Amino acid sequence: MSTSSRLALGLLLGAFSVAPAFAQVSSQTNDPSAPKTRAEVVAEMNEWVAAGYHLDDGYRYPENAEAVEQIVAQRHAGASTAQ
Repeated sequence: MSTSSRLALGLLLGAFSVAPAFAQVSSQTNDPSAPKTRAEVVAEMNEWVAAGYHLDDGYRYPENAEAVEQIVAQRHAGASTAQ
């Protein structure tokens, strides 16, 4: 085995052994107080809008938000039972 192939093999093995140290931990936790990423917040907001929530409907805020929250929860429950 030549020196260059040994060096390439060593670099490859080193990269594979170091990569798990830099891997990101999954953000799917059971802790509701855990901070969310921007993508998670945008996805959640898109889910609420798809369920009928309107950002400019502030005069019906608590009732509208509670109704949409129930719709989203039912969709999640339906999706989890379908799997």
